[in-house]
Amino acid sequence: MFARMIDDFKASTGTALRLTSLAAAVALALFITTSFLCAAAFVFVLQQYGLIEACLTGAAVFFVVTMIAAGCYMVRKNQVKARAAESAKSAAHSALADPMLVAAGIQVIRAIGIKKLIPILAVGGLALGFLASRNHAGDETPAE
Repeated sequence: MFARMIDDFKASTGTALRLTSLAAAVALALFITTSFLCAAAFVFVLQQYGLIEACLTGAAVFFVVTMIAAGCYMVRKNQVKARAAESAKSAAHSALADPMLVAAGIQVIRAIGIKKLIPILAVGGLALGFLASRNHAGDETPAE
């Protein structure tokens, strides 16, 4: 079970590293392309209309590029969050479906006894509820 989680972690880390290096190369090429396009637009507008209009045109071009990049970031962030939630559900399901875990749980119930186990489970459920509400409040913080 742990070997699969470690393999998944290695695969996701490798994929993230490759995607990051690819994104850096694309960002550099996009920056250079945008710089040349902005310079060409600046010179054209400067010759046709004047300095103020040329500066405003350059600002507008960079604003549009920034909005596109922010939109791509938000879409990617939502995809990663959805994938992480799906992965967490899958990992929890596979852990609960593990026959060794079920057998260990049955042995614990037999050793402690069901009457003594009910208060322990109630306290554990209460602690889990507090933990879940605490983590939910932490999700409202803005992303970095």
